[in-house]
Amino acid sequence: MPQALYSKWRPQRWDTVIGQDHVIHTLRNAVSSDRVVHAYLFSGPRGTGKTTTARLLAKAVNCLDPDLSVRPCNQCDHCLALNQGRFLDLIEIDAASNTSVDDVRDLREKINFSPNLGRYKVYVIDEVHMLSNAAFNALLKTLEEPPGHAIFILATTEAQKIPATVLSRCQRHEFRRIKISDIVASLREMAENENLQVPDDVLELIARQSTGSLRDAISLLDQLSSTGETIDLALTQTVLGTATSQAVMELIAALLVCDQPTGLDQIHRALDAGSDVREFARQIVAYLRRVLLMQMGAEDPGGETPEIEAIMKEQAGQITTPDLISVIRIFNSVAADTRSKWHPGLPLEIAFLEACEKLGEGSPVPEKSNPRPEQTSKKSPPRIEIPQPRAEQGSLEGNPAPPDDDRIASKINQIWPQVLTSVRKEQPNLYGLLNSCQSRHSTGSVLMLGFASDILKNQMAKQENTEFVERVVSAIVGSSIEVRSTITSAKNTDIPSEVDGDGMVASALRDMGGEIVDIQ
Repeated sequence: MPQALYSKWRPQRWDTVIGQDHVIHTLRNAVSSDRVVHAYLFSGPRGTGKTTTARLLAKAVNCLDPDLSVRPCNQCDHCLALNQGRFLDLIEIDAASNTSVDDVRDLREKINFSPNLGRYKVYVIDEVHMLSNAAFNALLKTLEEPPGHAIFILATTEAQKIPATVLSRCQRHEFRRIKISDIVASLREMAENENLQVPDDVLELIARQSTGSLRDAISLLDQLSSTGETIDLALTQTVLGTATSQAVMELIAALLVCDQPTGLDQIHRALDAGSDVREFARQIVAYLRRVLLMQMGAEDPGGETPEIEAIMKEQAGQITTPDLISVIRIFNSVAADTRSKWHPGLPLEIAFLEACEKLGEGSPVPEKSNPRPEQTSKKSPPRIEIPQPRAEQGSLEGNPAPPDDDRIASKINQIWPQVLTSVRKEQPNLYGLLNSCQSRHSTGSVLMLGFASDILKNQMAKQENTEFVERVVSAIVGSSIEVRSTITSAKNTDIPSEVDGDGMVASALRDMGGEIVDIQ
């Protein structure tokens, strides 16, 4: 039967233990100087090498090599027997299933018997914090007066649950989470020896997903190798469930413009498709965390595609850091909530609405009819007087000449930062929406705004939003401006110098994702 990779690659020597040099150095010196104590406590996160180190210590103290500094030698009969799991003087006890005082009393009765083969009987009690209070009291007597041939190694992930009386009788060693770089290096070596073709970005994603547990990382790699498919980033994200879903991106896009109906709809679609509420909340928190790190300029590769990275960077500019931190805390409370609900989706819905409230007054639910802005908007936009353009020489009084298209287009580009500032003061949510605009093109008195998705375009196209922006732009430009919204797929809106910036070709480049093939 094939071995699991984490069993096959379990360290058999001191120098193959990863990331716990501070522990290994002390234990190795204790063995080489023959100063091993009778009780140890190994505490730390899961998968960091506690049980592996306990076995290494058991092997070292029973090794037959006369040179203490090379123990364990992995060549003598005792070392080979322990490697093969047939060394009778290593007794491993799972405290999670042997929690009673009777189990400890049984151990105390047998501990006085001499070792079968080795010099020491080594008792490894895993998850020792699971023992009952009575069992701890029974164990305490043995720890106080152990026989000379017995060594206890207590392993736990929750040292705070162990009585102080037990802690005081053990030499304690704290295991640490393993660094990402060390996990990646170990996985790379393992993949090469197993003839697995695994890209570096996949190894890094596995390492990050394991949260410092080498055992978890190896298990994840084993899981991927069992799929029988080419191991790439897309497969890894799918298998591990770390791929940023479209639902998360659409939810955040709706949140940034406080589009409550669309956001709630995305939540319902995700839950109807079988997503777990807490897992979906975790994906949202992980996504927002990446956005926050981008705001801070911090490097934190998350295994995302370049397209998703671009969307995250764009959204990072649509929300302030304090607001983003508040939103993360709101969704994180859902991710951490283990209490069952009679309606599982309710906490996530409330979290989304609270986040919208935090970012500002949410957009009202649109009615089927086309209501007037003053009936639907919770916050009346300020009145902005639009100065009438002065009549140029030769025009009839009261009928000013048509506006100069080039002058207006140039002026809009110049005053756009001023437009954003004015909108931000009165309508913060609308400011975020305007800031996500990917292209801006004006032809005469028409200002065309290009957006990357239907959600953003439809939000901007709402009557109250369009009219507000028209009033702001018109007031600053000094001419009546009409605002229209469209969807653009353009990735680069830089217009070559040979192309008229306000012509049809420029419009195609900006607003329709066109590309220049040749210039004649």
